[in-house]
Amino acid sequence: MRTLVHAPAASLDHHPPQGHPEHAGRLEAVLRAVSAVGIEPRTEFPSASRAALARVHIPALIDQVFAASPQEGEAALDADTWMSPGSLKAALAAAGAGMAGVDAVMAGEAEAVFVAARPPGHHAEPDRARGFCLFNTVAIAAAHALAQHGLARVAVVDIDVHHGNGTQAWAENEPACLFASIHQGWIYPGTGAAHETGRHGNIINLPMQAGTAGPAWRRAVETAILPRLAGFAPDVLLVSAGFDAHRDDPLAGLALSDDDYAWAGAALAQAARAHAHSRLVCVLEGGYDCAALERSAGAFLRAVQSA
Repeated sequence: MRTLVHAPAASLDHHPPQGHPEHAGRLEAVLRAVSAVGIEPRTEFPSASRAALARVHIPALIDQVFAASPQEGEAALDADTWMSPGSLKAALAAAGAGMAGVDAVMAGEAEAVFVAARPPGHHAEPDRARGFCLFNTVAIAAAHALAQHGLARVAVVDIDVHHGNGTQAWAENEPACLFASIHQGWIYPGTGAAHETGRHGNIINLPMQAGTAGPAWRRAVETAILPRLAGFAPDVLLVSAGFDAHRDDPLAGLALSDDDYAWAGAALAQAARAHAHSRLVCVLEGGYDCAALERSAGAFLRAVQSA
């Protein structure tokens, strides 16, 4: 697939406290992978407007995050979720880069866009910033696709090891969005049970047991997610591309390999080509062992590009 990388420069200016697992070195690892693949990333994008944020988040949450932005030092939104002076700009740039990714695939400028941005977003709920996440980048991009491009259907597949609770909370009230998450069960945030299907039946949750390795993980994607994508036939496919299900990741207990992420990139790209008009937008989420993150993101991106 013809592939672009959106890597907003502001993403490197988000600095949680020293020792926090979500740090700028993560993005630097991903950018090394991007360079090795041979793609020159785009780095400047319009910041997401309040109106764009409000398609997903309630005004009180938007106001809270803006008000909490510190002039110096650090500010905590909860025990895990912090802001530094550059964090608000980084979060708005990430959301802007995600929306620009949708614009690019809709315009035919690319078939796939990988958004290498931070902070991550999929834990941010409509009314709450949490889990390292300020605003929900992938949900904002999906909502942008529906509102600005007049699409009838969008799909979001979340392959992060942690359940995408924030994206689900938005999608539950948006029947035009199919949301599927494959994740380790009963770790943070403690949601994502298989029976959580949403009142519209548009939610798919696949909790995996600790220790699950590539073969079982791939079978679950093949049997429970890819057929639903084919039947739903979205106008664009978005992916929450977390790489923390890797066996080397310190924050969880699945056992995926670099090759499994290559498989995932190829499978999702092929699904987008077959069922979503060759429109794929992938947004970086987790991945907290930098060496594994660099290898996995590179394997995923190469597979997308080759599909």
